Amino acid sequence: MQTRNFHDILTVIKFTMRDILGRKSFRISTAIITILIILGFNIPNFLNSFTNEGPSSDTILVLDHDNVFEGKIPEYDDLELSTESTEAIEEKIMNDEISAAIYISRTDSGSPHLHYLVKNMVAASEMPTKLLDAFIYQYTANQVNKLNLTPTQTQQILPSFRVTTSQVDTQEVGGNIFVMMILSCILFFAIYFCAYQVSISITVEKTSKIMETLVTSTTPRTIILGKTIGIGLVGLIQILLFAIVALISAYTFLDPTLLNAMFDLSTFTPLLAIIMIVYFILGYFMYALLYALTGSTVSKPEDVQSANMPIAFITMIGFYLSYFTLSDPTGDLNFIAALLPISSPFCMPLRVMMGIASAWEVTLSIAILIVACVIIAHIAIKIYSNAILNYGTKMSLGSLLKIYKEK
Repeated sequence: MQTRNFHDILTVIKFTMRDILGRKSFRISTAIITILIILGFNIPNFLNSFTNEGPSSDTILVLDHDNVFEGKIPEYDDLELSTESTEAIEEKIMNDEISAAIYISRTDSGSPHLHYLVKNMVAASEMPTKLLDAFIYQYTANQVNKLNLTPTQTQQILPSFRVTTSQVDTQEVGGNIFVMMILSCILFFAIYFCAYQVSISITVEKTSKIMETLVTSTTPRTIILGKTIGIGLVGLIQILLFAIVALISAYTFLDPTLLNAMFDLSTFTPLLAIIMIVYFILGYFMYALLYALTGSTVSKPEDVQSANMPIAFITMIGFYLSYFTLSDPTGDLNFIAALLPISSPFCMPLRVMMGIASAWEVTLSIAILIVACVIIAHIAIKIYSNAILNYGTKMSLGSLLKIYKEK
């Protein structure tokens, strides 16, 4: 009997995967998203090619014809003292040979005047604060040196600040916050869109009367489990395709230095990868079963979106609960989000990546999520079994509760 059930589940999985992969809409949407990913990573190159915006050099020339700084300018990156004419400097800016220029003069009161010259005000509206601070410090140092002070007195007036950062919380937190946010978003969209497809698929098959054939061939339990697994596998293949295309595009079109700084995966370990896969599978099953329930209660595809609104709302709450608690990862709310089944698939992998999740927390979180999946599966399969052949109007909450109470 168990062998027969397993064979039936495999049959439904194959049927579901073949049906989805054979849809023209699926192929077109996959191709469009793949092209958009490639174009998205290539936007900087397109902008540079068509608009020719952005200087080829980051050099900033300094013109001090009044000798306000007495030939000494700040030791700032790509800052050079020049004696060229104003016209020559402006031509270099227009030709993108340099990024900007600084004209130094004195006001009527004798104080320094810095005029920051750029190609256009859209790219840069004012002088960077760090650059202005460097000029202020240099001018002050020049004036202090004229007072013939001792090195100790000079150091007291112009100290070199040593800046360090520490935390009050005794629990150490690590990891790249940008990477964490990206991973959280990927998990959310992967779980949400894959689970959403379960509802769409069930409703479409009800409309085409395919469900009647399936119900007469096997049990509703087999159908819902087979469709959930089949759609999940297709979604996982699609996500892996997008991830591979994104990685290839990123390393092909983006600056390697910027890429390595933004996507620091030093804390991404094989254990973390396994944990993410486990949470993806469990989170997907939980939401997919909920969407299967809502899909079985409607008979027209246009009613699916309204029927799915409560589940979509719960999904958004779970995601944002995880996302916004990243600002306080050691707080109680983040800990609760890592245990709640609606948010743990998005939150707990990030806690593991930050190194703040203990083994018992991960074990408890997975156990709670498994229990939630079992309970939801029991409810969803029972209601699904009685509502799947309903071709009338969308079923109300009261009728669903009545169905569930029936033996």
